Amino acid sequence: MSVILAITFIFCIIIARFFYIQVIWGDELVLRATDQWNREIPVVASRGCIYDRNGQLLAGNLTTYSVFARPNSVADKSYAAGVLSGIFGVDEGSLYEKLTKGNVSEITVARQADGALIEKLIACDIPGIYYSKDNTRVYSYGEALCQVLGFTSSDGLGLSGLEKIYDSVLGGTNGQIMYTTDIVGNETENTNIVYRSATDGDSIRLTIDIEIQLAAEQSMREVYQSSGAKSVSCIVLDPSNFDVLAMVNYPSYDLNDVPRDDMQTLNALSRNSIVCDIYEPGSTFKVLTAAADLQEYLNGNAAAFSPSHVFNGSRTRSVDGTTIKCWSDHANGKHSNQTLAQALNNSCNPCFTDIALALGKQTFYDYLTAFGLGNVTGIDFAGEALGMLVPQSLVRDCDLARIGFGQTVAVTGLQLACAVASAVNGGNYYVPRLLKSVVSSDGSVTEENVPILKNKTISEDASAMLCRMLEGVVKEGSGKHAYIEGYRVAGKTGTAQKYENGAVASGKYVSSFVGFFPADDPQYLALVIVDEPQGAYYGSTVAAPVAKNIFEDIIAIKNIKPFE
Repeated sequence: MSVILAITFIFCIIIARFFYIQVIWGDELVLRATDQWNREIPVVASRGCIYDRNGQLLAGNLTTYSVFARPNSVADKSYAAGVLSGIFGVDEGSLYEKLTKGNVSEITVARQADGALIEKLIACDIPGIYYSKDNTRVYSYGEALCQVLGFTSSDGLGLSGLEKIYDSVLGGTNGQIMYTTDIVGNETENTNIVYRSATDGDSIRLTIDIEIQLAAEQSMREVYQSSGAKSVSCIVLDPSNFDVLAMVNYPSYDLNDVPRDDMQTLNALSRNSIVCDIYEPGSTFKVLTAAADLQEYLNGNAAAFSPSHVFNGSRTRSVDGTTIKCWSDHANGKHSNQTLAQALNNSCNPCFTDIALALGKQTFYDYLTAFGLGNVTGIDFAGEALGMLVPQSLVRDCDLARIGFGQTVAVTGLQLACAVASAVNGGNYYVPRLLKSVVSSDGSVTEENVPILKNKTISEDASAMLCRMLEGVVKEGSGKHAYIEGYRVAGKTGTAQKYENGAVASGKYVSSFVGFFPADDPQYLALVIVDEPQGAYYGSTVAAPVAKNIFEDIIAIKNIKPFE
């Protein structure tokens, strides 16, 4: 009886094993068998191109080839290694070793080889050597826009920037050529060749205007060299919808010669600091404080200061035991008895301290939230920083006082540019965008990335009042180095001390200027940031002239006539 049970038990195990192999494991075994008897040559999809808003090519493809070897199909391995080494510059000894090991079905000999080399290969007619088309990414303008566009791998995958963000759109789907072989990998005499075509990627059109980008790049390169700065950055926006027209970070690198062998350098140079890094804005932030005050004045808030209000001449104030004072010593009547417009002209800190404290924590923070402080803008770019804003529940009066003139708060360049753009465009805060549309291979637009209105910040009336004041800053105040005869330029300068380990870093400043034109109908807005300039460091003398250069270039590029 026990023998019968044992036989029955063994029989059940065998039946279960058969069931597992045939039913559960069957599909996988079929795939393994198919893989043993079939070989594939990849057909690489053409990566979609990247264009600027006007259809200028920014990133395209150069047709190149990948070369493969099937060791089991190569009869004379020594000869093959010598020929391939001579054509493609690979190490002959290493290649011969790979061909003779016999433990792999296929090896890659070369990638991104040009057509002339493939013609030499064809002439040699070496059995077991194959090639297929691939693509080498080529960037039309080298360094320009490098941190924004990003780059791809040797296999054509997006690794950084927009190349990575829109990789699923640009990449397409690879195809393959499949044929049968014998068990050791030799192509059979009556092989059945199956061809599956590749699906090319779609192209994308950006909001970037390459002519404005190149002009901004040149201006930023010049100030980087002349100021001895650690780094410089700039963004140019269309304030009417927050299209990014230009985005510059310098120093930069050539996208056609990516320093892949030095990852530390590559990571530093490929960082889009205008989006990913934060800084203390200093006096450019006063634009937002002034905007909040003007809106509250129009709302009838008795705590707000009217445009005609005269701030008293005593400009030193103690808040929570912290002394707040102006950058000027107020000697000889400087900055005494001034209106809000004059306070903007003179960039007088205590006037904006008065505004922040008068509006109070709740009201002032409502505006900071509306202006996007402490939050991402939502731009279609990876790694956007939140900025730094003291939580409302923890903010003290001395913190509030300093936030009013741009200290104890940190922003990205993109955040500040968007906040100011909303303050001067009638109060409309849009989601900034880099992608304008997706274009198929036949040139038709398959997806339009329309502007999205995120929220309202201030009213059109408050915005118009603010624009007039900021035009005065350029005409007769600290921003006069951005003035252009015949054009209504407006803006605000900023000079902020840097901090290291919680203390002021001696001699280290961030100089900046945010400006726009025309003042009565803003079409172009630029924020220029110069990090740690040597020698002169005031935003009025370092950053404002750069913005002027960029605006003058835009005027020439777009043939904008002066106002009458």
